[in-house]
Formats: sequence, structure tokens, C-alpha cells
Amino acid sequence: MMAMSSGFAQDSSNNGDEDQRITSRRSELWNGLYTKYRVGEKLYYYGEYHVRTRDQLVQNMAQIYLRFGMSYIINKNLEITGGIVTPFYWAPPEYQNQEKEYDNIVNQFRFWQQALFIQPLGRAKIYHQIRTEQRWRRDYFVDSPFELTYRWRYKIASYIPINSPKLQKGTYFLSVYNEVFVQTGKTVIRNPFEDNRSFIGLGYILNENIQFQAGYAKSFQQRESGINYNNRDLIRFSVYHNLDFTKKKTPPVDFQPVF
Repeated sequence: MMAMSSGFAQDSSNNGDEDQRITSRRSELWNGLYTKYRVGEKLYYYGEYHVRTRDQLVQNMAQIYLRFGMSYIINKNLEITGGIVTPFYWAPPEYQNQEKEYDNIVNQFRFWQQALFIQPLGRAKIYHQIRTEQRWRRDYFVDSPFELTYRWRYKIASYIPINSPKLQKGTYFLSVYNEVFVQTGKTVIRNPFEDNRSFIGLGYILNENIQFQAGYAKSFQQRESGINYNNRDLIRFSVYHNLDFTKKKTPPVDFQPVF
């Protein structure tokens, strides 16, 4: 397990005592398949399928993450999406030291909604993604109840072609983004800030149906206690698959980013 902890004193405005901020370092490997299938002139099926491992990248399972939705293209610069998410989480190693009985795998239930704004900028494009999620979550301890919380996400991303003037077949491109996660709800008391993820990677467009992307992300995640943080190094490999099931193939499907 790749982990180390460090702490430093932090002022508390409530009682004059010092809270200790504890940061754990860990590494994870995220493998993802993204699909976007055209089923109408402006309507698409959207799917994400992820397998994530942790601790020295591959030592332990972390998540299986399944996201399903339908996307509607309002115009060339705006699309909206909504659907469901069914992630499965493996208990972190620290639960092995607990006396209470716990489940090794727990699932969540979510609804999600998204708006994606596309802003042309020279050879590149800027993507503004606003995503909301309603999450029914539970602890790993046996018989823990599901509790509703809300997550709010904003991502700004860009895809910059390297060897051609635009994103097209045979293009290598630079991919960068930063995403902020905030959560609310009755049970969210000490950690309204949930995560910040920054990513840099390299992508390749094989053809109009398949693209690949690989890169590194830094995640700084606040835990439920409010003083515990995860400093995560994430290696990401992603494949994007696009198909057009409509009889009318024009206008052609534009380049679609991997998120």
C-alpha cells in the first residue's frame, strides 16, 4: 500500500483548540470506456464504464463505476445529458482493523444531470461542464442506512490538436482539465468541499469512431471528518467509442471529448 501521513496544526475558530490536518498519500489506476451512440438526429445514448484499482496502482480493487444517460444536442455549442449511476465501492484497508462487522463491497444509487458548453478558441476548444448528482450512499458497516446527499461539479477542459489544425482522424492532442466537487445535504457537516482534480494527458483519434487517451491526474479529497484528506495520484487510461445508428449520416458526428 502506497500511503504516508503528515499533519500540521490548524487554527480552530470555535474553541481555541488546534485541529490536526492529516493527509494520506495514495495511488490509483483508472481504466475507463466511454460510449456515445447516436440514436436520433440530436439524441445520443451516453455510457461510462470504469474499473478503478488503488494502493500501488493495482494492489486492491477500489471501484466499478457505471454511468448511463441520454444526451440531447441543443446546438453545436450546447448539449444536455441526464441519467443514472450505479457505482460499487470496495472497503478501504483500514476497515480491516475495525471491530464492527462490515461489508467489503457496497453500492450507491444516483441520478445525474449535466450541461456541456463548448467554446471555440482558435485551434482548441474550451469545454465547460456543469454536473449535478443526487446520491444515496451508505457506510461499509453492516446494515448502515442509505442517506441522500447532493454533489455539484464544475469542470473546465481543453483539447489542443498537436499535429493537425483541428481535431480529426490521425490527430494527437493535448488534454487538460480542472474539476471542483462540492457536496451538500443533512449529513454533510464538516466536508462541503469534496475534491479537486487536475489532469494532463495525451490523446489520439484513430478514426471517427475510436479515440484513446492516457494521462495523470492529481486529486485532493476531503474526508467526512473534515480534517482527513486524501492526496491521490491517478493514472488514467480511457477509450472512447462512438457510433451512429441513424440512417441519415449527415451532418457527421463532430469530435467528442473523453471526460
